[in-house]
Amino acid sequence: MPDGPKMLRSTPVLKTGDYEVARAFYRDKLGYTVVEEGGDPPRFGIFERGSSVLFVDAWHGKPQPCAGAWEAYVHVDGLDGLFAELEAAGANITRVIETTVYEVREFEVTDPDGNVVCFGEEIDPAKRV
Repeated sequence: MPDGPKMLRSTPVLKTGDYEVARAFYRDKLGYTVVEEGGDPPRFGIFERGSSVLFVDAWHGKPQPCAGAWEAYVHVDGLDGLFAELEAAGANITRVIETTVYEVREFEVTDPDGNVVCFGEEIDPAKRV
């Protein structure tokens, strides 16, 4: 559908049972900036790092993570540097960098609620977002 609507971007919504704990994780461990929050006290936040945006939502209860599934996928340029940064920050890295059969290098981080965020970098630089 080259002439149809264009999808511009997607933003995953990560559920949390404790917004304060989630905020600290995404801000202090993963290096995201809180750009907006809702509620008093806050129960929803918009987090940005570069062009990556994540919504974190405590209004709808804890997530029900599915083993082996991702709740968010972040495309990265500079994966090795990001891995070293998150490892030094004490992020819960649950899968170290691996090269996949689909020619992407990836690693995974799991947040305090069990949400799995995968960071991936295309091996072919021409395919990087």
